[in-house]
Amino acid sequence: MDPGARLDLDRRRRLGMVEAVWGEHKSPGQIAAILQQLEQAGELALVTRVDQAKAEDVAALLGLSLESGQPTGLRHHPEAKCLTAGTWPAPDPRLGRVTVLAGGSSDLAVAAEAQLALHCHGVACDLLLDVGVAGLHRLLAQLEGLRRARVLIACAGMEGALPTVLAGLLPQPVIGVPVSVGYGVSAGGKAALHGMLASCAPGLTVVNIDNGYGAAMAALRILGTAGSQAMEAREPGVPTP
Repeated sequence: MDPGARLDLDRRRRLGMVEAVWGEHKSPGQIAAILQQLEQAGELALVTRVDQAKAEDVAALLGLSLESGQPTGLRHHPEAKCLTAGTWPAPDPRLGRVTVLAGGSSDLAVAAEAQLALHCHGVACDLLLDVGVAGLHRLLAQLEGLRRARVLIACAGMEGALPTVLAGLLPQPVIGVPVSVGYGVSAGGKAALHGMLASCAPGLTVVNIDNGYGAAMAALRILGTAGSQAMEAREPGVPTP
């Protein structure tokens, strides 16, 4: 066991979240040791920023076969660049649905990370690609369907305008995720980040560059609060707000 891995095994009880593991700068041995610790604790494992080669090395160290995209076992999710172990919970209808949008397929890895993180927490989540503002008609054609989502997560690179447009058109909480995609002045996502932070659409929430997981957890906090309020409202003697 890696002596440096001190996991937050109380996070689910405290926050309603499984502990996510940053995998990009961890060795296969460190990740394998963490997965063993999480399994012993009966926890679902979500490891972000893991490519196929590292995932295969982790599986070999654990003596397990590596599945792709399945909701049980040890599996690698190439689009999200994540590794999961354990069994996903079924979607909880009380939490409602989230839609993750991306300006283009270049934003897919970040958007897929957000979607996977929500699935790991029992949240139904759709993924909608290629609705960037360069072809605004593509987004406008989806507005009616988007109204059914409880939270929207918008991933965008370049100038990062997609979350602002969404927050100006729809009433749900919108979480913007700047993506490190774009030519020189985009500066690895900084232009998108600054554009989202300077948005004139009131109430837009913005997370850090490429932080799909962080956006998913912001959505989970919103959904959890709304779900708790809905359950309290249905209890006898509790007035509806």
